[in-house]
Amino acid sequence: MFEHFETNSPAQPGRVWAVGPLVRAIADTLAARFNPVAVQGEISGFSRAASGHCYFSLKDEAGQMRCAMFRRAADQLAFAPRDGMRVQVRGKLDVYGPRGDLQLIVDSMAVAGQGALFEQFLKLKAQLEAEGLFEAARKRPLPLQPHRIGVVTSLGAAALRDVATALRRRVPHLPVVVYPASVQGAQAPAEIVAALESAYRRAECDVLLLVRGGGSLEDLWSFNDPEVVRAITRAPMPVVVGVGHETDFTLADFAADLRAPTPTAAAEMCAPDRQRRLQELAYWAERLGCASWAMLDVRAQRLDRLAQRLGRPSGRLHLAQRDLASLEHRLQAAVRQRAQKGQARLDVMARALPASIRSAMLGQEHRLQRAETALKMLDPQLVLERGFALVTDETGHTVVRVEQVKPGDRLRVRVANGEFASEVRADEQSPH
Repeated sequence: MFEHFETNSPAQPGRVWAVGPLVRAIADTLAARFNPVAVQGEISGFSRAASGHCYFSLKDEAGQMRCAMFRRAADQLAFAPRDGMRVQVRGKLDVYGPRGDLQLIVDSMAVAGQGALFEQFLKLKAQLEAEGLFEAARKRPLPLQPHRIGVVTSLGAAALRDVATALRRRVPHLPVVVYPASVQGAQAPAEIVAALESAYRRAECDVLLLVRGGGSLEDLWSFNDPEVVRAITRAPMPVVVGVGHETDFTLADFAADLRAPTPTAAAEMCAPDRQRRLQELAYWAERLGCASWAMLDVRAQRLDRLAQRLGRPSGRLHLAQRDLASLEHRLQAAVRQRAQKGQARLDVMARALPASIRSAMLGQEHRLQRAETALKMLDPQLVLERGFALVTDETGHTVVRVEQVKPGDRLRVRVANGEFASEVRADEQSPH
């Protein structure tokens, strides 16, 4: 039985519902009439809370419905839902009491085909990628210390306030130039391109931010426009794109030099934290001061040591004289020692000289005797005395072969006790 209030007043006959019981009664009626229910549509505005619960809308050409998928069911998904994806869900219709909103509590989800916008997104991405607009080689690093930051966005957008707040907190000394443009609607692509081209012509910024807050795929579609993407690639300065939330992706993200998950993050990426830089400067100033004082201390100690070594001139002269006297004494002692050693060597040599002379003479006599004996052994006369003869021709050349003579030649023959002449006869030649 549902809770309700009754009145006995004749002016208000019948039942009067309290809001809470009425909402529950409607929810029970929907559950009894439709649940469980299967719905097919296109995801829009998908988000996942820190608790793990997922919230989104399902829509088609005729309408849309808010949906909630609790963590237990979301953990069972085999894919990552995203805006533009066409899915089929099963769940239960319910009415959220605190707001009286109709919502679908999703128990399961399956891909039913991607939505038309997402299909168009993929086609445009492939086309622009083929043109080389997403090449990593053309990405440029952000300046370490920009002098002026440009922002392309709508003047009434929350993204501009977020960027301004972040820049005011991190780099309050840097000027910021805003190039206004619509960021949603049919006119937005042309205005974004015009704002970008204006920033390029004026060339007054070191880095340019293109930002917009979150939204559905349709809301962010201006940043998928091919002309916007091509305009980003023509930028003479680095471009940071921060569109939507962390899970949102547009084609402008792929063309930019750097993608930021949110507009605030885009501002933080291009703006070095002033307080952090001041702390770094203070740290290095302290390091430099300590190093300077340490160096001065070392030089001062070195100067003290030199001053102690230098002292007074008279003291230095006295030390020099003392050193000179010491060296003189050492020199005299060394000379005496060398003389004594030399005299001792001379005495030894004088005593050894006669014996050395006698030994040398004996050695020479022995060598002379051996040479005399060797010379006698080589004396030709001894050979002749053993019965040999020395034969020479008329010119005095020694005859050692039969071929050297011919019949009729006269020869000289020397023997042990003299020599005689002889003549060659032909019949007596017998060469061997």
